[in-house]
Amino acid sequence: MADGALAGLRVLDLSRVLAGPWASQLLGDLGADVIKVERPDTGDDTRGWGPPWLADGEGRPTTDAAYFLCTNRNKRSLSVDITRPEGQAIVRELAAQSDVVLENFKVGGLKAYGLDYTNLSAINPKLVYCSITGFGRDGPYATRAGYDFLIQGMGGLMSVTGRADDEEGAGPQKVGVALTDILTGLYATVAIQAALAHREKTGQGQHIDLALLDVQVACLANQAMNYLVSGKAPRRMGNGHPNIVPYQDFPTADGDMILAIGNDGQFARFCELAGHAEWSGDERFATNAARVRHRAVLLPLLRQTTVMKTTAAWIALLENAAVPCGPINDLAGVFADPQVLHRGLRIEMPHAAGGSAPQVANPIRFSATPIDYRLAPPLLGQDTEVVLRELGRSDEAIAALRTAGVV
Repeated sequence: MADGALAGLRVLDLSRVLAGPWASQLLGDLGADVIKVERPDTGDDTRGWGPPWLADGEGRPTTDAAYFLCTNRNKRSLSVDITRPEGQAIVRELAAQSDVVLENFKVGGLKAYGLDYTNLSAINPKLVYCSITGFGRDGPYATRAGYDFLIQGMGGLMSVTGRADDEEGAGPQKVGVALTDILTGLYATVAIQAALAHREKTGQGQHIDLALLDVQVACLANQAMNYLVSGKAPRRMGNGHPNIVPYQDFPTADGDMILAIGNDGQFARFCELAGHAEWSGDERFATNAARVRHRAVLLPLLRQTTVMKTTAAWIALLENAAVPCGPINDLAGVFADPQVLHRGLRIEMPHAAGGSAPQVANPIRFSATPIDYRLAPPLLGQDTEVVLRELGRSDEAIAALRTAGVV
C-alpha cells in the first residue's frame, strides 16, 4: 500500500504510449493506486518499441522495451479485452470504484464499448475522466489521430527549432524527446488534481478535454508572445536565444560549452575574466538589448575568445565568478555528473522478470510525503488475477475468463 500524498486514490488507466502513461505514472509516484488496462495479446504499444530490451535475472532480453520502462512504474497491469462484453463489464466495475479514468483513444473511440464519460459518469458521478487526444473533442481536426512529431510541426515548435536558414544544415528540427507528449502528461496531472480538488468541495466529478495541439501552442511561451506582440513570426536560431545574448553554445579548445548570461552584471564579469573588460563598456554590448541588436558583431568576438581555453578551464573560471556556464553532456555524462549522482536521479527497482529495472527518479522532493517507488513497470497482465479477485471474482470465474480469451 502506498503512503504518498495521493494514497487512497484509484486511477483506472486506459491510456497507452506516452502522454497518458506519463500522467498516470506521476499520479502513481504521488501515491495513487494505478490500474493499467492493457490488451491481452500485445499490451501497451511501447512494450514492443525496442531495442533496447530489459534483461531478466539471467541477462537475457525480455519482451519489454526500455521505452515502456520509462513511463509505467507504480502501476498494476490488468490484461483485458475491452472489445468483449465481459471485458467491458470488468472495466465498468473498476470505474465504479475509481476516482480517475485516464484515456487517449480517438474521439468517440470508447463510446462503442460503453466506456466513455457519459456512460461511466452515470455509474460514478464523482468520477474525474481525462481524455487526451491530438486535437481536442471538437473542431475541424477532432477526428484526426495526433502524434507528438506531427504536433511539434503543426504547433510551431519545429519552426523555432533547428539551425538558422542561412546556415549549413538549416531546416526544421524536432526536439530529441517527445516533449509535447510529456508536457501533455504534466498538464493532465495538474488538471486531474484540480478536478479532484473541485470534487472535494462539490462532490461532483467532471470531464477533462486535453489536446496535444493545445498544449504545444500553450508551451511556445515567450516565442508565442514575441509573435503576438510584434506580428513577426520568430525564426530558427540554432542554439541562439531571441531575447538574450550571449545565451548559447560556444567552441572551446577541446569541445563546446554553454554560456547562459542573463544580465548585464554577469556579462561584465565574463568580459573581465575573458581579458576584454572593454566589451562591457562598449555601447553596442553594454546592455542586453544592445547585445541582441548587435549579436552579429559580438558572437564572432566571443567565439574567438572561448576557443583559447578548455571547457573545464572555462567552467572553473566562470563558476567562481557566478557566470552561468556548463558542459554539453551526452547521456553517459549526465548520469556520471556529480550533482546527478548526489541527487540520486538513477535508481534500480526489483523487476518481476528477475534482476532489476533501471529508472530515472521523480524530480519532486517532498518534505512530508516522499515519492514512493513501490512497483517496477509490470509484466503484461502481471496483476490481472489480483485485481479480479478484488472485484470478487472466484478462481473458477477467472479461469473461465482466461479460457474465453477475455483476460
